[in-house]
Amino acid sequence: MSESSQASDPYALLGIVRNPDGTITFDRTKFPRVPPTPDAVVSKDFRVNYSKSTYMRLYVPTTALNGGVSSMKLPLVVYFHGGGFVNDSYDHEPVHHFCNLMALKLNVVVASASYRQAPQFKLPAAYDDGLYALKWIKNSPDKGWIKSYADLSDVFLMGTNSGGNVAYNVGIRFTEEDLTPLCIRGLILLDPFFGGEERCESELRHVNDQVFPPALTDLCWKLCLPDGADRDHEYSNPRMGEGPEIMQEMAGFRWKVMVTGEGGGAMIDRQRDVANLMKENGVYVIEHFTNGDGHSGDPNKTETMFASIKSLIYSSPPVGFVF
Repeated sequence: MSESSQASDPYALLGIVRNPDGTITFDRTKFPRVPPTPDAVVSKDFRVNYSKSTYMRLYVPTTALNGGVSSMKLPLVVYFHGGGFVNDSYDHEPVHHFCNLMALKLNVVVASASYRQAPQFKLPAAYDDGLYALKWIKNSPDKGWIKSYADLSDVFLMGTNSGGNVAYNVGIRFTEEDLTPLCIRGLILLDPFFGGEERCESELRHVNDQVFPPALTDLCWKLCLPDGADRDHEYSNPRMGEGPEIMQEMAGFRWKVMVTGEGGGAMIDRQRDVANLMKENGVYVIEHFTNGDGHSGDPNKTETMFASIKSLIYSSPPVGFVF
């Protein structure tokens, strides 16, 4: 299939095939899977929920395992992968590489959690699984790495694309639970996936984007939102429903929040809007928006992003914010 025909077919961009009976088939070769690996960072898998077949891959820098410079307990980053709620997995090669690099560069323990995906499991299934992953971290008897190396009083929820949306919504649900000793210190939303019925300017500018055009985001929302819901559902559009009130409550928890976005991406205006909405409602937000190609994979941009995230994790609370 040519590049131009792929761009006009959002199913092809997702690596899925639409079947006559309404189901979809995944092209598993599009996203190769990799096992946990020993390296400067070690990783291993755990089954989190047997009935829902959800998993978690834990990453720990070897300096922590060896009693080196990181022998003290490290911040815990709970990470949710992207894929528009429809594709990708915690054990796909790019996700594994990113989490491995994150644990090394940030000197943190990473818990990369899977979640059920659409269209078989519509929202809020992914949010429920994300919250269950936090409960597993709190309660699971088989968590030697977490007990030994992770500081449960210093936890950040992070996600990319749809995973950023999951991190945000899991954070909301966390505030309604008592998961002591877990203490969330902040949210790190990397190019988070939000939407709305009315096209924003960046969507109009990038209507023919070759990687993640508006037609593809529309398809993802169609597949993942509850039956009968449109893109102005509060899962998609935080300005709707109780979104502003929820952000005011979030401000009361004194979280540090980072929102990132790429100027060459169709969703940049939505990401800026969410950051602005949070700030309007008293949330402490650090914005990391860049210009240019939203899909370049420039290693220099990755290094800059990791430096910003590390600063957020290890910085003192802002003036007036007392944890």
